[in-house]
Amino acid sequence: GLGSQRYSLVIPTLHLRAGEQLAIVGPSGCGKSTLLDVLAMVLAPDQVGRFEFNQQDIGGLWRADQQSALAELRSRHLGYVLQTGGLLGFLDVRGNIALSRQLLGLKDDGSVARLAEQLEISDQLAKKPAALSVGQRQRVSCARALAHAPQLVLADEPTASLDPLNAERVMQALLAQALEHRAACVIATHDEPLARASGLQVRRITCRRDTDGGVTATLGEAC
Repeated sequence: GLGSQRYSLVIPTLHLRAGEQLAIVGPSGCGKSTLLDVLAMVLAPDQVGRFEFNQQDIGGLWRADQQSALAELRSRHLGYVLQTGGLLGFLDVRGNIALSRQLLGLKDDGSVARLAEQLEISDQLAKKPAALSVGQRQRVSCARALAHAPQLVLADEPTASLDPLNAERVMQALLAQALEHRAACVIATHDEPLARASGLQVRRITCRRDTDGGVTATLGEAC
């Protein structure tokens, strides 16, 4: 946008190592979901200095419009927990969790059943998402994001619709499983107290109104 309709998100630096767990916090509309979509390589920025993932030059792939290469990286190395769960209603829980592996042609190595047990949804495997509680759907979404052993797990407000007790359970389950798989984890959340209580490194997005009337949001350093 231009003028008062302009919104800009600036990411000065962001380095993630294997197993590192990070929370992006800030008010609604500050750009948390936008940041995750950039990290997920589904949204290309207007400008990119340096963006490397899995020894690939993502900035170069964006500039060359190499959508197939980007899709390959996403499917093999990323797990994404959407705010709404993003489950497919025509598949049961087992099918939803196994989907990421099936799309990659990976054999059943027991990870679906193992994740279901660890996330306490083993007794829900034959049910469709509509028959689950909100907390159960979020745990299924977490299991699906982890089933193919990604290098990076992204989660967009995974506890936003949950009561405090279930929010803590879902957060701890997601982080424990990501850590077991040595996956880096970035969680966008408005619940900074929960993020800190869960041991996450916290980085805050702050916004300012500029002279043209537009808004610039900037990812700050760890705090």
